[in-house]
Amino acid sequence: MDNNNNAVLLEISDRGVAQLTLNRPEVHNAFDDSIIAALIEALEATDRDPAVRVLVLRSNGRNFSAGADLAWMKRMANNSHQENLDDAGRLARLMEALNNHSKPTIALVQGAAYGGAVGLAACCDIVIATEQSQFCLSEVKIGLIPAVISPYVVRAIGERLARRYFLSAESFSAQVAAETGLVHEIVADAALLDDACHRIIRQLRRNSPQAMSAAKQLIFAVSDKPIDSDVIADTARRIADIRISAEGQEGLGAFLGKRPPNWIED
Repeated sequence: MDNNNNAVLLEISDRGVAQLTLNRPEVHNAFDDSIIAALIEALEATDRDPAVRVLVLRSNGRNFSAGADLAWMKRMANNSHQENLDDAGRLARLMEALNNHSKPTIALVQGAAYGGAVGLAACCDIVIATEQSQFCLSEVKIGLIPAVISPYVVRAIGERLARRYFLSAESFSAQVAAETGLVHEIVADAALLDDACHRIIRQLRRNSPQAMSAAKQLIFAVSDKPIDSDVIADTARRIADIRISAEGQEGLGAFLGKRPPNWIED
């Protein structure tokens, strides 16, 4: 895929790895409405594509993303309330599409991840950052709030830390991001991001695609829910459903037969 004069790139390898890349290094990969639309299109396409096993979200240049593009924000400031509502709805749709993507998602973060870019990271299943990475929920500095990204960021870092970083707008390091739960792994520099990513991809490709998708749905279904009869019945139904599925049967048969399941190709 080639959108917005190469500002968003999508490449799918023959091994089913989709690389979705922000390619505006000259403006620190800031995004506007056209880039949001291109990202949604790419996410929906890869979600539907059975050949895609893993999605990697990354960017070119020194910084992951500075968040919203300044020219876009200036334009939105002059628009009506309804136009702003529609525009915010499209950004919300982007976060939802990334968060609910049925395939495992990995974010590779180098340099700065500001504003909405923190939301993109929070919506991914696995986040790898460099020691130099900096994160900032900077919206209140310019009289705004991190509204549509807040459900995902609060889930990632928790309410208590959100109360600090949403209000202070201070930047925080990759180490702090790891301590909060936003980042899962830190590498020494950007040159090592690919090595860490490939290692995780190798692990993911050994797992049942259907089971990984079902595991993501399971997490959403039980998170922050009381362990009551409804949750217990739902989890029992989910394991029963997947046990009799094609991949469930293949995985159990492979395990009992001491052979690799058919989704392992290497």
